[in-house]
Amino acid sequence: MKKFNLAHLFMVMILALVVAAGCTKEGPAGAAGADGTNGTNGTDGADGTTTCVECHSSNQVLFAIENQWGHSTHALGGNYERNEGECAICHTSQGFLGNIDGSFDYEAEGAMISNPNPPNCYTCHKIHDTYTSADLAFTFDGPTELRNTGGSSVDFGAANLCASCHQGRTVDPFPAEGGADINVTSPYWGIHHGPQANTLAAAGLFEVGTGYNANHPHFTGIADGCVTCHMAEPYGAQAGGHTMNVAYEYHGSVEVNLAGCMACHTDEDALVENTEELQAEVAAKLAELKVKLDAAGITVEGSESPIPGTYPAVVAGAFINYQALTEDRSLGVHNPTYIKKLLENSIAAF
Repeated sequence: MKKFNLAHLFMVMILALVVAAGCTKEGPAGAAGADGTNGTNGTDGADGTTTCVECHSSNQVLFAIENQWGHSTHALGGNYERNEGECAICHTSQGFLGNIDGSFDYEAEGAMISNPNPPNCYTCHKIHDTYTSADLAFTFDGPTELRNTGGSSVDFGAANLCASCHQGRTVDPFPAEGGADINVTSPYWGIHHGPQANTLAAAGLFEVGTGYNANHPHFTGIADGCVTCHMAEPYGAQAGGHTMNVAYEYHGSVEVNLAGCMACHTDEDALVENTEELQAEVAAKLAELKVKLDAAGITVEGSESPIPGTYPAVVAGAFINYQALTEDRSLGVHNPTYIKKLLENSIAAF
C-alpha cells in the first residue's frame, strides 16, 4: 500500500475548492433602492490673507518704512543694552511696553529685560494684535505727564508717544531759586539725555529770573509736535519718515530736510539764514554758561559730567539747564525764545 503524503492531501484540497467555485452562480440584481438625501452645498471660506495685505502689499511702502527705521538712531544708537531698572523703560522695546501695561516693575530689585530689543515697530504700534491696519494704532497716546513739573501734563498730539521717553528724568530734590543747597550725588546726576519734550513745552527746567514766554508756535501751533518736522516727507533713508532725522550729511556738508517746515515758513532761504543765526547765538551762550559752571566747580573743562558735591541751588539749576539744552541738540530750534531766555537768565544768575 502506498503512503498518502501531505503534498497529495494539499493538491486534493485545491482541486475541491476549484470545483466548488465552478458550481457557484451569482443571482439576479435586486430592485434599485431610493435615492439618498442630497448633501448641503458648501460656501467659500474667507481669504486668510485679506487682512495681511492691508499692510503687507506689493506697494513697497512697508519696506521703505523698515529701511528708514534701520538707519535711525532708534535702530542703531538707542543703547538698548541698558536693560536694567529705569533705563530699560526707554532704552528697550520690551521695557517701554512693560512700563505702559504694568507688567515690568522697573523699581523692583534686579528688574531686567532679557533679550532686549531697540525701539522698533512693536514699540510704537500695536503690531499683529488684529492683523489688520488697526495694528498701526499707537501703543501709547497722551496727554503726557512731564517729570519735574509737579504732575502737570502736556498734549503733543501724535507726538505724545515720543514725549513719553524724550523728556528729562526725575531730579529729586529739584533746585528752586533761592532754595536749599543741592547735593549732587554722582557724575550721572541731572536731567539726563533726550529732554526735547521739556524744551518744546517750556516745562520741567530750572527757571531763574523772569521774562519767560512758553507760547512759542513750535509748541502751541503744531498739533502733532515732533512728528510734524521729524517724520516729514523722507529723503531716502537719511532724513524724515521713520529715520526721524532732520539733518543729514550730503557730499561732506550738513543738509536739513525742510519738508516739515515749509507749511509755516514759506521763505526757505530766510528760514535757513535765521536758523543758522539762532544756532550760533545759542551755541555761544551755552559756551559762556559752561565757563561759569567750570568756575563754580560743578563741571570741569572738557567734561559735561557734574562733579559730586554740594552746590547752591542756582549752580545746580544752571547745570540742569546747560545739560538739558546741550542734550536737546536743536541749538534753540525747538523753542527759540524760551531757550534763549533760559540761557540768558542762567548766565545772569551767576
